[in-house]
Amino acid sequence: MMFTSEEPTRFKLSCIGSRAMAGALTADTLDKKLDENGTSFLEAANAAGYGGSSHKDVLTSTKSPKGTVDYFVELHIEQGPLLEQEEKDIGVVTAIAAPAALEVKFSGDGGHAGAQLMPLRNDAGLAAAELALAVEAHTLATGADDTVGTTGIFEISPNAVNSVPREARLAIDVRDIDGERRDAVVQAILYSAAQIAMKRKVRVNISMINQDPPAVCDDRIQSAVTSAAAELGLSTNRMVSRAYHDSLFMARIAPTGMIFIPCKNGWSHRPDEFASEKDIGNGVGVLALTMAQLSDGVWQDKDEL
Repeated sequence: MMFTSEEPTRFKLSCIGSRAMAGALTADTLDKKLDENGTSFLEAANAAGYGGSSHKDVLTSTKSPKGTVDYFVELHIEQGPLLEQEEKDIGVVTAIAAPAALEVKFSGDGGHAGAQLMPLRNDAGLAAAELALAVEAHTLATGADDTVGTTGIFEISPNAVNSVPREARLAIDVRDIDGERRDAVVQAILYSAAQIAMKRKVRVNISMINQDPPAVCDDRIQSAVTSAAAELGLSTNRMVSRAYHDSLFMARIAPTGMIFIPCKNGWSHRPDEFASEKDIGNGVGVLALTMAQLSDGVWQDKDEL
């Protein structure tokens, strides 16, 4: 099964296909999505050959009611270093973290870097810098390894060496397998943004992009993955997925699980992302045996795997 736009790239929304299939996407949301050229999602979908007369029609034809999918199992690289460091072959995923994404914009009055005296400034760039540090502080304050916070976009304007920053935009991502703990971090960030704006006499505008709940992987799938790996003589490690996946949304309509394989240095989302042919083969073999077990069948010839 292939999904549209797992990554939030062209239309700045992740997991569009699985969201739609799980009924977690509305026509109103898609109506507002344009790419950098002003193309709507509907125009792009129709150009690709699988659109419809409206976003509502597209979503209605895509939605899969709960119970129509028996099991959903996704094979993926770990996107982290643990399997490689611990010399384990297969990751048995127990839970999938979900991000809360928000955009924060600070606005000041700007001015010339020489003529604008320090006591008179309301520097949007410094407000943004202070908030980025607050994101780190609030995340670390949980004391939980599974809580992560990232300021992935930091833009200032006019972005000139002789100008006091007048505008600043931050894109912030907070993830956790514990939804309440993640949301508490988000609330702390929102409070800090308001306090920083007041202290630095800048204006602030905040938009929540998404705040999806985490998912727990199905016990039977976890057992099937563990059994399949053992049957192939492969070692396993139980672990959480800290990255976003289509499985997060498929878990709303079907028992869901994930299988991880090692990747070099834990790297992903970069040109030198790499998984060995051996590890890929191990993953495919475990996936095949897992699906056979879940369908109450067997794989007759293990040498094929």
